[in-house]
Amino acid sequence: MSILALDLGTSSVRGLILDNAAVPQPDALARRRVALAVDRDGAATLDPADYLAALIDCLDDLNAAGQLDGVELVATAAQWHSVLPLDVTGAPIGPLMTWLDTRPTSPPGSVGPADADDFHQRTGAWWHRFYWTVRLPWLRRHWGGRPARFVGLPEYVLAGLLGAAPMSVSQASGTGMLDLVTMTWDDEAAELAAVRPGELPELAPAHWRGQLREEFARRWPALAGVPWSPPIGDGAASNIGSGCLDPTRAAVTVGTSAAVRLVQPAGAGVPLPPLPDQLWRYRVDHTRIVTGRAYSAGGNLFGWANRELRLPQGAELDQALDLIEPGEGVPADPRFGGDRPPGLAPAGVGELRGLGFGTTAVDILAGLMEGVCRQVAGDLVQLESMVDAPVAEVVLGGGALAASGWWRRAFGTVLAPRQVSNMPEAEVGAIGAALVALGRHDGPGPARDIGRTDDGDSASKLPASQPLYPS
Repeated sequence: MSILALDLGTSSVRGLILDNAAVPQPDALARRRVALAVDRDGAATLDPADYLAALIDCLDDLNAAGQLDGVELVATAAQWHSVLPLDVTGAPIGPLMTWLDTRPTSPPGSVGPADADDFHQRTGAWWHRFYWTVRLPWLRRHWGGRPARFVGLPEYVLAGLLGAAPMSVSQASGTGMLDLVTMTWDDEAAELAAVRPGELPELAPAHWRGQLREEFARRWPALAGVPWSPPIGDGAASNIGSGCLDPTRAAVTVGTSAAVRLVQPAGAGVPLPPLPDQLWRYRVDHTRIVTGRAYSAGGNLFGWANRELRLPQGAELDQALDLIEPGEGVPADPRFGGDRPPGLAPAGVGELRGLGFGTTAVDILAGLMEGVCRQVAGDLVQLESMVDAPVAEVVLGGGALAASGWWRRAFGTVLAPRQVSNMPEAEVGAIGAALVALGRHDGPGPARDIGRTDDGDSASKLPASQPLYPS
């Protein structure tokens, strides 16, 4: 048995083949970069038609190589928080708004939830520009009309392939409008978003499975009749793929952005533990929740530095970073993309301080990476406050950390005395989505300890021609 795992990211679309233990198979990866359109006003959008075309290209590549043969299940990890307005025919009205977009503002004169803390406890979210409660009214004002309905990225692209793609509870929780206990749309959130019946996506039941439309079943015969499982939010999938399945292990993932998260069991109707006011909470699936904090900056900082600062490449960059001990980089505020909730700082608030004529591009890179480490360390303390004991182990994962040994060592220093390990596989999100689809709760293989002898790939192996964060 093989599994086709899709990762619908912000900077790329990927499709890879896993075996029945959710282990990626050699040379069975197809990838397409996607162009994120950003501007000084805080826009961060994707073209939905181009995104769907990129996904189709990935599947064409795997099909042409014969790598879809034997696939018996399709699993998907997808970015959270995106939103796309559709007209009555189901066609997009404008581009797809991603999590990185900071433009939405609340309607004039609006006051938000009646009880902000109760709303936060129910939905795991805030009345904030990041969520649909603010985004949907803003989109109506921005486009000068009333869209027929709203969907996220996975619902749009999967509907293109499957014909029908209801929203998973994992993706719905990322809208900030789901009651996390009942796993239904929250009435007050719907009122804040001013939505009418039918404007929100249908929610997928726990055991929903989709199948390809006839035209795509003919195009990829190996996938004809193969079941597709509900998409999992990328952050939740990354925790599962990192083996962080209970509160004793926290996951730190750095891809385009960064996050720190804990997973806990929580079935339908079960009251949830109190949620600290600075943390969000979403659904992994119908049986688990994930709590954490996320940041707009991560591997995109390396992409920016590589593009703008003319960093040395290859062994030269490795050697230059090795001369900088963690804590000795340029003091930096890494919030180049603004705040994720509950913060409200717009894009462009990042800072570099203490620069001198002796400051090098590598000093700046190290400072940016350390800035992310410090953010994570502070919020991990918040996560530990909601569980019975301190986190025993922190597992690092994600493409940016898989590519940078120096960054992994910096995390090991900042997060001490906790044990810090590295999950060397870069595709933890896809692995996690596959494990959830399989119903497995044991996680992947063991992570590796972090140390000066950590011999994984280095950041210098990310060439300037392929930054993590497209311009």
